Amino acid sequence: MAYEVLARKWRPQQFEDVVGQDHVTRTLKNAIRSNRVAHAYLFVGPRGIGKTSIARILAKTLNCAEGPTEKPCDKCPACTEIMAGTHLDVQEIDGASNRGIDDIRALRDTIQYMPSGRFKVIIIDEVHQVTPDAFNALLKTIEEPPPHVKFIFATTEPQKIPATILSRCQRFDLRRIPLKLLMERLLLIAKTEGISLDEDALLAIARASEGGLRDAESALDQLIAFQGKHITENDVLAVFGLVSRQALEALTTALLKGDVAAMICLVEEWDRQGKDLQRLLFELLEYCRNLLVFLQVGEGVTDLDFAVAQLEALKTQSALTTLDRLLRITDILTETWDRLRFALSRKTLLETALIRCSRAAVMVSLGEILAQVKALKAGGGGMSLVKPASVPGRVAESRPVMAPVHAPAPVPEPVAKASAAGPHELALLEKEWHAIVERVGKAAPLAKGNLLDAFPAVVSGGQVTIGFDPEFPDRVEQAAMPRHRAALQKVLSEVLHRTMVAEFKIMERRKSDAGAASELLSANSAVASPAAGVKASGKGPPRGKHKWMAQESVQKTLDMFNGSIMDIKE
Repeated sequence: MAYEVLARKWRPQQFEDVVGQDHVTRTLKNAIRSNRVAHAYLFVGPRGIGKTSIARILAKTLNCAEGPTEKPCDKCPACTEIMAGTHLDVQEIDGASNRGIDDIRALRDTIQYMPSGRFKVIIIDEVHQVTPDAFNALLKTIEEPPPHVKFIFATTEPQKIPATILSRCQRFDLRRIPLKLLMERLLLIAKTEGISLDEDALLAIARASEGGLRDAESALDQLIAFQGKHITENDVLAVFGLVSRQALEALTTALLKGDVAAMICLVEEWDRQGKDLQRLLFELLEYCRNLLVFLQVGEGVTDLDFAVAQLEALKTQSALTTLDRLLRITDILTETWDRLRFALSRKTLLETALIRCSRAAVMVSLGEILAQVKALKAGGGGMSLVKPASVPGRVAESRPVMAPVHAPAPVPEPVAKASAAGPHELALLEKEWHAIVERVGKAAPLAKGNLLDAFPAVVSGGQVTIGFDPEFPDRVEQAAMPRHRAALQKVLSEVLHRTMVAEFKIMERRKSDAGAASELLSANSAVASPAAGVKASGKGPPRGKHKWMAQESVQKTLDMFNGSIMDIKE
């Protein structure tokens, strides 16, 4: 007698045997019990999770000698013939090879004849392969079939089925089978077949099957042929190119600690062993997902789809990271997954992604900085920049981390007095202005166009006020960009032979008797700070960007963080 593979030998024969699809089997059993069986069903889901098996069981429940019953006897001629695939009234059609309009016409003619039993059951697998014309020919038949006909469709791609067909069927979405249920089912099969399997081997097979019971059963069959009746985790890893659970945990720990050297060594070793790097990236992404769930759920994670062996490692690693950092790592891995299929060197791309992830794992987020700033405000301390602790196998980086210190009270700087040489220096700047703009344009090309129509207005101590015509207020914002401001200040300092700071204001040029003086005429000339504006007008702080950028405290903040004002909210 020919050998029967485990996937066929252990195919479910009763609704109770179906694993992980209780929401479907319960509905069908209630429909049979209450005599409310629909004329058309659509089973949707990935491969190997029970779509066709449920369709065959439903056909048995309708045609069993004791039926219709929710528990077919599996002994009467109808049940045995359906299980063998030889029953005349139960047709199982492959949608990929019977997809044309002529096949549908022949099917329409066939279902008009009365069945030898109770019902004719038409099962069309991979129904999305049927052509649009064939679907249109089937519409009326599905909507109003003869009372003795039941249609059952199965598909992995429901989006390819016309909406007119979907609306005429009761749809059931089958789910991937959870990890625990897969392991329990595999353990039952192994015990019945006399196979020895440890927990890590079961977990590795379940991981490789990606929620499909048929894939898991086929993998177990292959392992029995490879190793015999004593199967360990190493056997599973050798056959399917996986990495062990412990190795995946070690890689994740090194990533969260920023240990680049350890990660590169692990990837090098797995590449030398011929492991599937694309599969490795998928499992690492799945592991990060599990860690994210653990961070959110905590001890309640035991109710989710995790093996017992995974919980201790997740608990330890959750103390090494934060939610924001782990989200950044997940984004990098997801981006790499999309690119890995087309990469010339998967190993290089994977190593690059892991290095980026390690940097993201130790990088201080904006939320953490703001939290420390709030803590500093509450405690009255200051801020200092410190280097993070060095990690074994990695050169310590000089990335700044905010840390509270007790800073001494700042000593106010003396106010600079206007230089007596101010008018002469102003005349010099006016004379050399075009040459100054040209020099600035070499360092910051975009600044040149904004400064050509501007003019030096006031030289006071270490500050030069640059005026802009009220007709072009937007140019103030462009000129005040950190790079443009820095280039202009450098040139002004070189021309006047001392360190100068540039200030930008909207002004109208007024020539004095000497022809070189300028006077500030815009409304913001009277506002030295937001507080002063409140006192002067009583209408609140200035609203325009250029008015805020004219404030010394705002400008210092922009220079410190190399930033710019994007929006103003009051």
